[in-house]
Amino acid sequence: MKINKTIRLLVLVTFSFNLSAQTIDDLNFGTDSTLEIVSWNIEWFPKNGQTTIDYVRHIIEALDVDILALQEINEETEFNQLVDNLTGYDGHFENSEYSGLAYIYKPDKIEVLSIHEILFTSEYWRPFPRPPLIMEINYSGENFILINNHLKCCGDEILDLTDPWDEETRRFDACNLLKQYIDYYFEHDNVILLGDLNDEIAESQENNVFQALIDDTTNYFFADMEIAQGNISEWSYPSWPSHIDHILISNELFDEFNNEYSDIQTIKVDDFLAGGFSEYDSYISDHRPVGLKLKTNSNVGFNNLVSHEEKFINYPNPFKTSTKILFSPAIENAEIEIYNFANQKIADFEIAKNQSSVVWNAKNFQNGIYFAKLIVNEEATQVRKMILLK
Repeated sequence: MKINKTIRLLVLVTFSFNLSAQTIDDLNFGTDSTLEIVSWNIEWFPKNGQTTIDYVRHIIEALDVDILALQEINEETEFNQLVDNLTGYDGHFENSEYSGLAYIYKPDKIEVLSIHEILFTSEYWRPFPRPPLIMEINYSGENFILINNHLKCCGDEILDLTDPWDEETRRFDACNLLKQYIDYYFEHDNVILLGDLNDEIAESQENNVFQALIDDTTNYFFADMEIAQGNISEWSYPSWPSHIDHILISNELFDEFNNEYSDIQTIKVDDFLAGGFSEYDSYISDHRPVGLKLKTNSNVGFNNLVSHEEKFINYPNPFKTSTKILFSPAIENAEIEIYNFANQKIADFEIAKNQSSVVWNAKNFQNGIYFAKLIVNEEATQVRKMILLK
């Protein structure tokens, strides 16, 4: 019996050593054949100065993902330093009074069509202490709309709709406004809403600030719902503990998410640190990242996008006064027509042979949705939805 106890002890020590021997270099999530998007609240970045910057750079390069949507960026200079020191990444930071939102992405995999805030005027300050940050991208010939959020924190876990300044009520109103915005502007687009949403999606209906999105099962699905309903060890916010960092997808991505190569997980970086979560919390963040991996249905590579015959985009989109419409070099008998939401033609452009862009000046038109149609030999071959937001 003494020998058996010794063997068990040796096995336990060896197993523990193997776990602790994991380092950040052993982290991985990205692949060459999937689109990876990670939401990560990097608490008051940089939480611990240069040490935090070095940790985060190491983690991002190990994960090797296509896009990171970041929250709680406190210092723009240090964020720019991080991006400059990353290999193969670009970044965009949007400052805010209560810490900013940002994106970091691979420019050789991702074509950024536009990055802009929404719901930022004074009437939205109550539900949105930080305006949502949209990034419209083209990946492998397909467009995606990412909406990065950091909703109001805290509260007593009771939704009190009689109090507009109740923290849960502010998050409830924010979620409903986001749903209305997506329903109106991105009805048929590949939408991914993500971020530190500061509330649980698996709680009771009467106190669930996400209920409107959860109920609309035809159009929306929280890809991380199984995580939220599962073991506490997989939750994104161990300090409470709770799971409050979420990724929502629109129905245009349901099939892609159900692909056997797609995945979602809380990325437990702390498992790869010798000091575990204590080290992670001290030097990096109190939130773990949550990552979505999608195997898309597109077969068009990014490097072929410029010459691909289906190219028909506009930038920026949404836009304030004018937008540039880009398309493959035109053949003869081509034009572009602009229509309003009532399907009334309001502008048109004759396209010369080999021309590849036009600029539409919309300063005299009202906010709303417009459609650009590429007409070849008197037939519409492409349609592009454009959003005017002054």
